[in-house]
Amino acid sequence: MFISDCGLSAIVLQAYNALTMARQALLLIDVQNDFCPGGALPVPRGDEVVLVLNRYLELFVQAHLPIFASRDWHPTKTRHFAAYGGTWPAHCVQGTHGAAFHPGLKLPDGVTILSKGMDPDEESYSCFQGIASDGRSFLDVLNREQVQELFVGGLATDYCVKATVLDACTHQFVVNVLSDAIRGVELKPGDTEQALRELERAGARFVTFEEVAPRLGVRLH
Repeated sequence: MFISDCGLSAIVLQAYNALTMARQALLLIDVQNDFCPGGALPVPRGDEVVLVLNRYLELFVQAHLPIFASRDWHPTKTRHFAAYGGTWPAHCVQGTHGAAFHPGLKLPDGVTILSKGMDPDEESYSCFQGIASDGRSFLDVLNREQVQELFVGGLATDYCVKATVLDACTHQFVVNVLSDAIRGVELKPGDTEQALRELERAGARFVTFEEVAPRLGVRLH
């Protein structure tokens, strides 16, 4: 079958776009009950990210791109908790309601869940300290999926989001922080703003839904 130069160019462009898109992924960080209002360690207005992240989820599903969701998955006793010498009240204990994802979050089938904070002797803020259900590290999963660019949102800006983005930058990923889908816990006033400055210095970019959607070539109704 004869293919014109224009037709061949279109096929090549489609193949290039598919390859480029396959290297992008969405990462949702710790959108769990205990980090939302009413939880054991609530991030102020943390539940506001849910509806925004649902829009991103729909976007990445339609673009057929990988989606990851991390969760704190702590044992009952861990030095992460104040009762055992740590900073935080008990939260996101394995198997509890508080550790479940926010009920309004519409995680699709096929999302890769990353569990972190399971070692009672480690803090484990970063998703790069998490593992998938098959035991693979997050970095291994990203490499196997050939992901090179991450779009990151969730909770909390000044802790797990910050730690994850900094690690991603260290590992040479292109990182886009979803500025309309993050909130900070603000243990100390100004922590969130300082975290954002650190991420910018590390090379992360800040984007919103209106900027991401055209890049993926998906139009949502």
